[in-house]
Amino acid sequence: MEHPAIQATGLCKSYRSGKLQTPVLQGLSIEIAPAQLTLVEGPSGCGKSTLLALLGGLLRPDAGEVTVLGNELWRMSPRQLEQFRLRHTGFIFQGFNLFGALSCREQVMLPLGYLGIDPAAARRRADEALEEVRMSARADLRPSQLSGGEKQRVAIARALAKRPQLLFADEPTSALDAANGRQLIELLHSIARHHGTAILCVSHDPRLIKEGDRVMQMEDGRIVSDTSPTALEAATP
Repeated sequence: MEHPAIQATGLCKSYRSGKLQTPVLQGLSIEIAPAQLTLVEGPSGCGKSTLLALLGGLLRPDAGEVTVLGNELWRMSPRQLEQFRLRHTGFIFQGFNLFGALSCREQVMLPLGYLGIDPAAARRRADEALEEVRMSARADLRPSQLSGGEKQRVAIARALAKRPQLLFADEPTSALDAANGRQLIELLHSIARHHGTAILCVSHDPRLIKEGDRVMQMEDGRIVSDTSPTALEAATP
């Protein structure tokens, strides 16, 4: 069996508001495989986004361990963790997080500069990523000239251009209609297969369930089911 890209054990996380402490995750353990699209589905407030933030190194757990690509995240210094995220991970958010003054190409090139990639190579990588998400023809446009689906494709291209081993998507279809949402998940599935990327996508959209290699249902901070609809469909006569 291939070594998991992410392995987390005993994750606990609570949030405090005044004297009130609300537990979100209590002893959750999970493994994420490379070259797969893993969907975590569940109602709003069940802990999906908190789980993604913990696994992506954006939020420190109260207890538990997170091992990513063989590295224990919380044994790293803040600087080491920042560099690890920059070099090995990509993030896609429901709000797109695009800069209004930059063209699509410039959006995608931006993080490559932080990796020390020279402008000519960064432009080539950006154009390759935009072609993969079928946005080459709109490379010189700015966000105000794009639809919601197109903006999210640019956000994916920006993450993809870094050639990350891990890709985290937090409610990436929430601002999209059904057709664009399905196309987006199909695109993420294709990226997982062709690049060997471990993709973790959290969503409360039940329409996406059939698109994952693996689907986990989450309720009240717990994983209540873990299935592989792609494998089941392939096995069905």
